[in-house]
Amino acid sequence: MNLSRFFARRRLVYLRDLLREMVGRDMKLRYKRSLLGVAWSLLNPLAQMLVFTFVFQRLVRLDIANYSSFVFIGVLVWNWFQASLVVATGAINDNRELVKRPGFPVALLPVISVTTYLVHFLLAMPILLVFLLAGGGRLGWSFLLLPAIILLQYLLTIGLGYFLAAINVRFRDVQHLLGVALMLLFYLTPIFYDTTIVPEKYRFVYLLNPMVHLIQAYRAVLIQASLPNGLPLSLLALFTLCLLGLGYTLFKRASVRFVEEL
Repeated sequence: MNLSRFFARRRLVYLRDLLREMVGRDMKLRYKRSLLGVAWSLLNPLAQMLVFTFVFQRLVRLDIANYSSFVFIGVLVWNWFQASLVVATGAINDNRELVKRPGFPVALLPVISVTTYLVHFLLAMPILLVFLLAGGGRLGWSFLLLPAIILLQYLLTIGLGYFLAAINVRFRDVQHLLGVALMLLFYLTPIFYDTTIVPEKYRFVYLLNPMVHLIQAYRAVLIQASLPNGLPLSLLALFTLCLLGLGYTLFKRASVRFVEEL
């Protein structure tokens, strides 16, 4: 029993170190020979935030307090979700050499994709805090819940990534369909508007979108300094755990055919 625990612990240490090295490799390759380096990952959300602020505060005015921080949170959360899910979906097809290497833990590839963009998300957090404080925001004890919300989004994206990565090996159209689905979902997620404008008759269907509850939770702890709504987050956590288990099971079963299908 002690021996099995020893080998299990060694395996976990190996996977942790491999994850760290692969994420570091991806970051270095992404910004190799780049003058601004990792700053490029911040320019896109900043540019989006400025455009949304101009349009919805100067042209079509929305009555939302601290709008710059409000929309910046939505953009950062969405960009992490969207980018990591797209890359995770193609993780097997884009890493044929690693998949064909004997003994390589293929199930780590979608996790690497999501973790890489998690690093980008975390690097943008100090800038977000500057916007919050400059806009008169305040951080309360609810800020301590932020790691739990980040973890929930992390596991949700990995669970979806396992499903899509496994299916994408067999059906290559999945990545193209995902792009269309994410474009539509962008407008059905409260990134640049508040959920209060959603008509009551559509609210039930609208709230089936898990990103609605995640973004609202981020804004609750960061802007409002209050606790997020516990019931939808609890249901989302339960859904995430089920999705992660089912997604991983499907991925493992499909992985025995990855080499011959690539």
